[in-house]
Amino acid sequence: MRTVWQFMGGFIRWIWRSINFMRVLVLNLCFLLLIIIGVMTYLHFQNKPLEPVKGALLVDLTGVVQDKPATNTLFRQWSKKLLERDKNKLQENSLFDIVDMLRQAKVDNNINGLVLSLSHLIAIDQPSLQYIGKALLEFRETGKPIYAIGDSYTQEQYYLASFANKIYLSPQGTVDIHGFATHQLYYKSLIDKLKINSHIFRVGTYKSAVEPFMRDDMSPDAREADQRWIHQLWRNYLEVVAKNRHLTAEQFFPAIPELLSRLEANGGNTAQYALNNKWVDQLASRSEVEKELVRVFGWDQKNEDFNFISIYEYNLKLKIDPTKNDHQIAVIFVNGMITDGLKTPNNVGGEDAAYEIRQARLNPKIKAVILRVNSPGGSVSASELIRSELATLHEAKKPLVVSMGGLGASGGYWISTPADYIIASPSTLTGSIGIFGVINTFENSLKSIGVSTDGVSTSPLSDISITKNLSPEFSKIMQMNVENGYKTFVKLVAAARHQDPKQIDSIAQGRVWTGLDAKNNGLIDQLGDFDDAVEKAAELANLKNYQLYQFGDQLNFRDMLFDQINAALPFAFKMQSPLSDIVSIFNRHSPDFVQSLKDPLNRYAICLNCSEVN
Repeated sequence: MRTVWQFMGGFIRWIWRSINFMRVLVLNLCFLLLIIIGVMTYLHFQNKPLEPVKGALLVDLTGVVQDKPATNTLFRQWSKKLLERDKNKLQENSLFDIVDMLRQAKVDNNINGLVLSLSHLIAIDQPSLQYIGKALLEFRETGKPIYAIGDSYTQEQYYLASFANKIYLSPQGTVDIHGFATHQLYYKSLIDKLKINSHIFRVGTYKSAVEPFMRDDMSPDAREADQRWIHQLWRNYLEVVAKNRHLTAEQFFPAIPELLSRLEANGGNTAQYALNNKWVDQLASRSEVEKELVRVFGWDQKNEDFNFISIYEYNLKLKIDPTKNDHQIAVIFVNGMITDGLKTPNNVGGEDAAYEIRQARLNPKIKAVILRVNSPGGSVSASELIRSELATLHEAKKPLVVSMGGLGASGGYWISTPADYIIASPSTLTGSIGIFGVINTFENSLKSIGVSTDGVSTSPLSDISITKNLSPEFSKIMQMNVENGYKTFVKLVAAARHQDPKQIDSIAQGRVWTGLDAKNNGLIDQLGDFDDAVEKAAELANLKNYQLYQFGDQLNFRDMLFDQINAALPFAFKMQSPLSDIVSIFNRHSPDFVQSLKDPLNRYAICLNCSEVN
């Protein structure tokens, strides 16, 4: 009888394995079919001859603008078509591609104007706005007109719209100019209620990244520091848009009582207020705007619209193949949180960044390197890995220029210290020279539900667990490690900036500075943008003719495939656990934030609140 049951059990297992094999086989075949369709679609778009369109370049940016999008740009066109990613509000756009296309359009005889339609632009930092604005101003100076159209404008959208010759607004729309603010969650009371013990180790009076674990509000020191840089960012914003509208900053954005009085005089009509206050040039419905654009650019009979080509369909002309140029300036991106190990979407892997820097050092064709930093920092060990590789590059006599984007703070500044020259925008947030460590233990939480931890150990340093309180000996070592990290940070900055460590300490302590203050404090060498960095790198390398080579552009098929799989995942998984909302409080910036904290000594140089400006 037992033999019969064994036979039946074996037969059932065989049936189950066969079914499972067929299921996996079918899924794999379907997956391979999708890959083939994707590749064929890509090749179709690549080989399709482009028909020159004489009319406007429609700048209809959707999603977010970043220095280096996580999704590979080579497949962006076909993935947009295949997955309808043009409707994806989280789509990523390359800042440098946008600027290059605007500069190409200004000399393109088929482009006789720009139309800014920015209603789907979600997020962009202020230095990126300034860089695109510079390209818009160059376009406008050619005599070609720029029109901005929109039912409403956010502050970011309006910044770009202000460069237009004429701004249209819907009669029922609004221009949402309100100023900047920072918002940060504080959850000390929540941690207490959950009976979590947060063990904080830090150096720096202004290192506010750990305050949410320690307080339920902002400390006076952090408030004073943040008020300084946020008011500078707002002043920078007002000066540009007011100048574009031929107004003073005070005329453009009057005191709040005056603003309310003017709005009340217009019966609360925000569109009429925007017109009267010279924020816009004309209130017009979509059909009225279309008639004007048809008059200027002509009628496209086929598409039944004015003549235009979307910036997503407007291809950059083929550039010189950098492999055939013996004088190259490498551009290496550090875009996102700096983490240990390999890169992940929107995070910089210390191993990957160090490898790219090493490749640039060993490549005889590369004569100089631009490190494009747009990072709030991250792991101290990963930052040091990148910094040490950059120091070796410096020793190899290859000029190194750091170009800072919106952020070059904490670990982002740590990796910048070997540079021959540092350039930042007046609105860049940098500095934040400080170190901290946080370890949460859950012994009280577990005890409240009847769970205890016990065991034996060979020393107080080996008996470390999130289910037990930290030993005094381990806590002392952690604090010493953090203090040592801070001293190292200060010494690196002092040596790089040719200043006394005490002088650096006085402007460090975790304090965030704008690029303008950083220049005055000697933390950077020049206020400028990426163009200035390229010019400086060429000058230091004594290059007259050269080609920019961006690391990360040449991806293999596997990288491109997984980029697209990652981009497609949101379409496949729409549901998420309610627990994720709670976890996101601690994750802060991204779903994998906590998982990215892998520093072996639990030391971090991060400016968490730098990017939370709205």
